[in-house]
Amino acid sequence: MTEMKNHQNVNAGRGFQVAALLAAMLLSACGGGGGNPGAVTGGAGGGTATPGGTGTTVPAATPTVAVAFTSSTGASSNNLTGATPLTVKATVLDKDKKPVQNAIVTFATDNKLATFSPSAGTALTDANGVATVTMRAASLAAGGAAAVTASTTVADAIVTGTGNYAVGATALSFGTLSAKEPKLQAYGTTVLSVDLLSGSAKYTDQQVNVNFSSACITAGKATVSSTVATNGGTASTVYRDKGCANTDIVTASSDSVAKSVTTTLDIAAPAAASVQFVSAAPVNQAIVIRGQGGNGRTETATLVYKVVDNTGAPLAGKQVNFTPSTNLVTVNKASDTTDATGSVSTTVNSGTTPTSFRVLATLPGTATAANPTDISTLSDSIVVTNGLPVQSAFSIGTDTFNVEGLTINTSGTTPAAHITVSLGDANGNLVPDGTPIVFQTNVGAVGTSSSGGCNTVNGSCTVDFRAQEPRTPTPGLPKTACNAVIPDITRAGMATICASTTDGSQTLAARTAVFLSGSTAVFYMNGSKLSGAEVDLGHVGSGETRSFQLQISDVNQNPMPAGSRVEITSMLNGNAAGVSPATVPNIAPHNASGADDATGATIAGNQGSIHTFRIASTQPTDCKNATQASFNVTVTTPSGAVTSIPFKLSFTCP
Repeated sequence: MTEMKNHQNVNAGRGFQVAALLAAMLLSACGGGGGNPGAVTGGAGGGTATPGGTGTTVPAATPTVAVAFTSSTGASSNNLTGATPLTVKATVLDKDKKPVQNAIVTFATDNKLATFSPSAGTALTDANGVATVTMRAASLAAGGAAAVTASTTVADAIVTGTGNYAVGATALSFGTLSAKEPKLQAYGTTVLSVDLLSGSAKYTDQQVNVNFSSACITAGKATVSSTVATNGGTASTVYRDKGCANTDIVTASSDSVAKSVTTTLDIAAPAAASVQFVSAAPVNQAIVIRGQGGNGRTETATLVYKVVDNTGAPLAGKQVNFTPSTNLVTVNKASDTTDATGSVSTTVNSGTTPTSFRVLATLPGTATAANPTDISTLSDSIVVTNGLPVQSAFSIGTDTFNVEGLTINTSGTTPAAHITVSLGDANGNLVPDGTPIVFQTNVGAVGTSSSGGCNTVNGSCTVDFRAQEPRTPTPGLPKTACNAVIPDITRAGMATICASTTDGSQTLAARTAVFLSGSTAVFYMNGSKLSGAEVDLGHVGSGETRSFQLQISDVNQNPMPAGSRVEITSMLNGNAAGVSPATVPNIAPHNASGADDATGATIAGNQGSIHTFRIASTQPTDCKNATQASFNVTVTTPSGAVTSIPFKLSFTCP
């Protein structure tokens, strides 16, 4: 029975072989396949079944990455130290075990133990499929074991390989940190040196960075090359003093050495070479008299000085004494000590007397045999002046007293007049800039749109006066500091303008008057008003010149506008010898005696201007016949308004 089964199995196997062979022959005859006759491609297992075989599956081949280490001599080694870097090689083969060229290989490891060069840890494979990087110990003190992982991509598949290595720590120590000159004069130099040891011998296998530090170096009062590489096992640097003026402890340290070393330098303090005046505040170097301060004004000056050595470097901790040049001021701090920047300051208060002063700054104890006086310097001059305004130094004025404004308005761009106020203090000095002035008027408008007044510059300020409504003054209105003392004069066609300020305790005020003159002239001769009819001047000999005077005013017996022309026109049978003055002058209000009173408080009578006219004959000699001259006196205002009055004069022959 067993033999029968075996026979059946053999027959079955032969049958399978025959069937497979026939299938292969048919496939070949049809042009298909191309494979090895008699071989059958495996199914899901990826293996190959051979005729008569047992059906065992063989794994498919895959790409590989192999990691290896070599020393600087090319010998195989995976022992890394600070003195012996390793070359890491990654060999990349494809599934057919052929080298893969130009594959990017990334190397990775524990960066506390080792680092790569290039630092990116990447390299391309060469024609042999080998990518190479250099690996160094992360530090001389690093020790332990780790693995390098090399990764790449072959045929869209990520392939990795690893290799293990060991890191041996290099034990280093410092020798003595020495200074060639441990005691330095100010701004001196010395050389600092320290040996790097491995055991008892200098370590020279590779350069090691050594750091030098100290408190004075950190503060910027000394300099060194802070990081120095060893040369022949020794690190050296030059220490340069920049005003340390102290005992400085210098430390040498390195990441490769567990314990730092120190040395001490004794550095002399630099000597003061000068004290310099730096600044005064206020910046205009002027303060006001005591008790006269206010907004924007001060009674105290702050003076700043600086102490430096012979290199110009600032010196801290130096005593400076202050002495004023006059006892009319008070120094509030007679002595002080310089700060870290070498600066020192004091303040000075004004007295009650105008003066100028300087303050002497002295460095006590700096006298020498060669220079027997202490080092010192003077401040710039400081002025004590500019007190508050006083009534006796309060002035107000106008550039034009008689403006054409009774019926004509003036605009902001062509004001009728400019009103100027000037202020002084009790000592006759100009008041400080910025002293505010307020203006008010009972006729027209005055001041500025921003404040109604102005602030002084160099002791004075100016505002515009406009001719406009109201043109009729109302008694007592507006209420001003001026009419609180003396009532305004409510004369028709006259504005009373009041300017006021304060000295902090009382109001100061001054006023001026401005005529709003009419545009139609009214003529007076010998105190009598002319009606406008022709005026007969009588007769004179043909060889004589007739002179006469007219007073010309407006309807309110105020002056005609300043600048109005007065002339003789339409002359017949006569010669106009001249008019004086030919224009209406700037006329301030005046009293009955004719004395000017710009305030208008004592104004009286006709304020018109007086003009002299001279008329001559056309035949001053060899007169043949008596003649009669006729002419007009004409007044033309700045606005072009014209008023004329006719005259006649007879000339007789001898």
